[in-house]
Amino acid sequence: MATVHAGMSMSLDGFVADREGGTARLSDPAASTGSEWMTDLIRETGAVVLGRRSYAMAEDPDWYAGNYEFQVPIFVVTHRPPAVLPARNENLTFTFVTDGIASAITQARAAAGERAVKVIGASVVQQAVRARLADELHVLIAPVLLGAGLPLFGDPELDGVTLRRIGVREVGPVTELRFRVL
Repeated sequence: MATVHAGMSMSLDGFVADREGGTARLSDPAASTGSEWMTDLIRETGAVVLGRRSYAMAEDPDWYAGNYEFQVPIFVVTHRPPAVLPARNENLTFTFVTDGIASAITQARAAAGERAVKVIGASVVQQAVRARLADELHVLIAPVLLGAGLPLFGDPELDGVTLRRIGVREVGPVTELRFRVL
Protein backbone atom coordinates (compact mmCIF):
# COMPACT_ATOMS: atom_id res chain seq x y z
CA MET A 1 0.00 0.00 0.00
CA ALA A 2 1.12 3.55 -0.72
CA THR A 3 2.76 5.56 2.03
CA VAL A 4 1.65 9.14 2.59
CA HIS A 5 4.36 11.82 2.61
CA ALA A 6 3.14 15.26 3.75
CA GLY A 7 5.24 18.37 3.50
CA MET A 8 6.58 21.24 1.47
CA SER A 9 9.24 23.95 1.32
CA MET A 10 9.41 26.49 4.11
CA SER A 11 11.64 29.27 5.36
CA LEU A 12 13.95 28.68 8.30
CA ASP A 13 11.45 30.56 10.47
CA GLY A 14 8.62 28.22 9.44
CA PHE A 15 6.66 30.02 6.71
CA VAL A 16 5.50 28.41 3.44
CA ALA A 17 4.50 31.74 1.89
CA ASP A 18 5.43 35.36 2.51
CA ARG A 19 3.05 38.14 3.63
CA GLU A 20 1.65 38.48 0.11
CA GLY A 21 1.26 34.74 -0.39
CA GLY A 22 4.36 34.45 -2.58
CA THR A 23 6.66 31.43 -2.55
CA ALA A 24 9.40 32.55 -4.97
CA ARG A 25 12.00 33.06 -2.23
CA LEU A 26 11.51 29.44 -1.10
CA SER A 27 12.23 27.96 -4.54
CA ASP A 28 15.65 26.70 -5.52
CA PRO A 29 16.76 25.76 -9.03
CA ALA A 30 18.95 22.95 -7.57
CA ALA A 31 15.76 21.16 -6.53
CA SER A 32 14.04 21.64 -9.87
CA THR A 33 13.27 19.09 -12.56
CA GLY A 34 16.41 17.35 -13.78
CA SER A 35 18.25 17.16 -10.48
CA GLU A 36 18.91 13.72 -9.00
CA TRP A 37 16.81 14.67 -5.97
CA MET A 38 13.81 15.70 -8.08
CA THR A 39 14.16 12.67 -10.36
CA ASP A 40 14.00 10.42 -7.27
CA LEU A 41 10.99 12.34 -5.93
CA ILE A 42 9.13 12.04 -9.23
CA ARG A 43 9.92 8.33 -9.46
CA GLU A 44 8.60 7.60 -5.94
CA THR A 45 5.36 9.60 -6.37
CA GLY A 46 2.20 7.84 -7.53
CA ALA A 47 -0.42 10.48 -6.62
CA VAL A 48 -0.63 13.98 -5.17
CA VAL A 49 -3.10 15.53 -2.72
CA LEU A 50 -3.18 19.32 -3.07
CA GLY A 51 -4.91 21.98 -1.07
CA ARG A 52 -7.15 24.34 -3.02
CA ARG A 53 -4.78 27.30 -2.49
CA SER A 54 -1.80 25.30 -3.76
CA TYR A 55 -3.81 24.21 -6.80
CA ALA A 56 -4.83 27.81 -7.48
CA MET A 57 -1.20 29.03 -7.50
CA ALA A 58 -1.01 28.11 -11.19
CA GLU A 59 -2.41 31.12 -13.05
CA ASP A 60 -3.80 28.75 -15.68
CA PRO A 61 -4.97 25.40 -14.28
CA ASP A 62 -4.37 23.81 -17.70
CA TRP A 63 -0.64 24.40 -17.04
CA TYR A 64 -0.47 21.27 -14.86
CA ALA A 65 -0.97 18.88 -17.80
CA GLY A 66 2.47 18.47 -19.30
CA ASN A 67 4.27 20.98 -17.04
CA TYR A 68 3.81 19.95 -13.40
CA GLU A 69 6.66 17.75 -12.24
CA PHE A 70 4.27 15.12 -10.89
CA GLN A 71 2.42 13.75 -13.91
CA VAL A 72 0.20 11.53 -11.77
CA PRO A 73 -3.40 11.62 -10.52
CA ILE A 74 -3.99 14.77 -8.44
CA PHE A 75 -6.66 15.03 -5.76
CA VAL A 76 -7.58 18.59 -4.75
CA VAL A 77 -9.25 19.06 -1.38
CA THR A 78 -11.82 21.82 -1.77
CA HIS A 79 -15.29 22.96 -0.74
CA ARG A 80 -16.10 24.09 -4.29
CA PRO A 81 -14.83 22.30 -7.42
CA PRO A 82 -14.18 24.56 -10.42
CA ALA A 83 -16.97 24.97 -12.96
CA VAL A 84 -14.55 24.02 -15.75
CA LEU A 85 -12.19 21.11 -15.19
CA PRO A 86 -8.50 21.67 -16.05
CA ALA A 87 -6.74 19.90 -18.89
CA ARG A 88 -5.57 16.37 -18.27
CA ASN A 89 -3.44 13.81 -20.08
CA GLU A 90 -2.87 10.06 -19.99
CA ASN A 91 -0.97 10.34 -16.68
CA LEU A 92 -2.25 13.47 -14.97
CA THR A 93 -5.89 13.60 -13.95
CA PHE A 94 -7.76 15.79 -11.47
CA THR A 95 -10.29 14.75 -8.86
CA PHE A 96 -11.83 17.52 -6.75
CA VAL A 97 -12.61 16.03 -3.34
CA THR A 98 -15.31 17.79 -1.34
CA ASP A 99 -15.66 15.36 1.56
CA GLY A 100 -12.38 15.97 3.36
CA ILE A 101 -8.75 14.98 3.68
CA ALA A 102 -9.45 11.35 4.68
CA SER A 103 -11.40 10.75 1.48
CA ALA A 104 -8.72 12.46 -0.64
CA ILE A 105 -5.95 10.35 0.88
CA THR A 106 -7.96 7.12 0.53
CA GLN A 107 -8.54 7.86 -3.17
CA ALA A 108 -4.92 8.92 -3.71
CA ARG A 109 -3.60 5.75 -2.04
CA ALA A 110 -5.71 3.63 -4.38
CA ALA A 111 -4.41 5.56 -7.40
CA ALA A 112 -0.75 5.49 -6.26
CA GLY A 113 -0.50 1.72 -5.93
CA GLU A 114 2.86 0.92 -4.36
CA ARG A 115 4.26 4.42 -4.89
CA ALA A 116 3.97 7.31 -2.43
CA VAL A 117 1.19 9.85 -2.06
CA LYS A 118 2.51 13.43 -1.71
CA VAL A 119 0.38 15.83 0.36
CA ILE A 120 1.19 19.46 -0.51
CA GLY A 121 -0.31 22.64 0.93
CA ALA A 122 -0.17 24.10 4.44
CA SER A 123 -3.76 23.35 5.40
CA VAL A 124 -3.90 19.82 3.97
CA VAL A 125 -0.49 18.95 5.45
CA GLN A 126 -1.74 20.07 8.87
CA GLN A 127 -4.99 18.15 8.39
CA ALA A 128 -3.19 14.97 7.34
CA VAL A 129 -0.73 15.08 10.24
CA ARG A 130 -3.42 16.03 12.78
CA ALA A 131 -5.65 13.13 11.61
CA ARG A 132 -2.67 10.72 11.69
CA LEU A 133 -3.10 10.05 7.96
CA ALA A 134 0.50 10.98 7.09
CA ASP A 135 3.14 8.27 7.42
CA GLU A 136 6.04 10.68 6.89
CA LEU A 137 6.66 14.42 7.06
CA HIS A 138 9.06 15.86 4.45
CA VAL A 139 10.14 19.47 4.84
CA LEU A 140 12.57 21.43 2.68
CA ILE A 141 14.19 24.21 4.68
CA ALA A 142 15.14 27.18 2.50
CA PRO A 143 17.99 29.36 3.81
CA VAL A 144 15.79 32.44 4.10
CA LEU A 145 13.91 34.23 6.87
CA LEU A 146 10.51 35.65 5.89
CA GLY A 147 9.59 37.15 9.27
CA ALA A 148 5.87 36.64 8.68
CA GLY A 149 3.51 34.88 6.32
CA LEU A 150 1.70 31.55 6.21
CA PRO A 151 3.14 29.15 8.81
CA LEU A 152 3.29 25.42 8.10
CA PHE A 153 2.97 24.33 11.70
CA GLY A 154 0.93 27.11 13.30
CA ASP A 155 -1.84 24.73 14.38
CA PRO A 156 -2.15 24.17 18.16
CA GLU A 157 -3.91 20.85 17.48
CA LEU A 158 -0.56 19.47 16.27
CA ASP A 159 0.65 19.52 19.88
CA GLY A 160 1.51 15.96 20.87
CA VAL A 161 2.40 14.69 17.39
CA THR A 162 5.62 12.70 17.79
CA LEU A 163 8.18 12.45 15.00
CA ARG A 164 11.31 10.35 14.45
CA ARG A 165 13.95 11.64 12.05
CA ILE A 166 14.56 9.21 9.19
CA GLY A 167 16.63 11.34 6.85
CA VAL A 168 18.51 14.56 6.20
CA ARG A 169 19.71 15.50 2.73
CA GLU A 170 21.34 18.58 1.26
CA VAL A 171 19.71 19.66 -2.00
CA GLY A 172 21.81 22.58 -3.20
CA PRO A 173 21.46 25.27 -0.52
CA VAL A 174 18.22 23.68 0.77
CA THR A 175 18.06 21.04 3.51
CA GLU A 176 15.48 18.27 3.30
CA LEU A 177 14.31 16.80 6.61
CA ARG A 178 12.30 13.59 6.65
CA PHE A 179 10.46 12.30 9.69
CA ARG A 180 8.25 9.30 10.41
CA VAL A 181 5.00 10.31 12.09
CA LEU A 182 4.61 8.06 15.14
